[in-house]
Amino acid sequence: MQRVSCAAVEAEGRRVSAIGAGLVVLLGVGAEDGPEEADALAERTARLRIFDDDGGKLNRSALDVDGEVLVVSQFTLYGEVWRGLRPSFIRAAARERGEELYARYIATLRAQGLRVVTGEYGARMGVSLINDGPVTILMDSERAF
Repeated sequence: MQRVSCAAVEAEGRRVSAIGAGLVVLLGVGAEDGPEEADALAERTARLRIFDDDGGKLNRSALDVDGEVLVVSQFTLYGEVWRGLRPSFIRAAARERGEELYARYIATLRAQGLRVVTGEYGARMGVSLINDGPVTILMDSERAF
């Protein structure tokens, strides 16, 4: 995820969605992921303190700053490149399972009270953003649970 000043996503030459200040989440769903991981990551995303307080310290969450969230599916995060020169995506979830958990993650973020917009699942997209900080955080369900 990246803390941003603004971001937008396009698919097939048209703007799909855009946000102001908040987070861009590039979400990869692994073959081993389940509903528990989707819920836990969404709850952590909403409460993760990566926005500045009045003293300039990272003490505020997206909820605290009324930040928006743009969630973009990105199965290529599971690309393994240690053998050969073409990435293998064997660790990524199958399309249907990935889409189900992507939707669950988004629903859980919305249930936390965040304004969430999305890209188009499975589409070729262009994502533009202005990284604020820059602040980029990697959350991995394999390490967290």
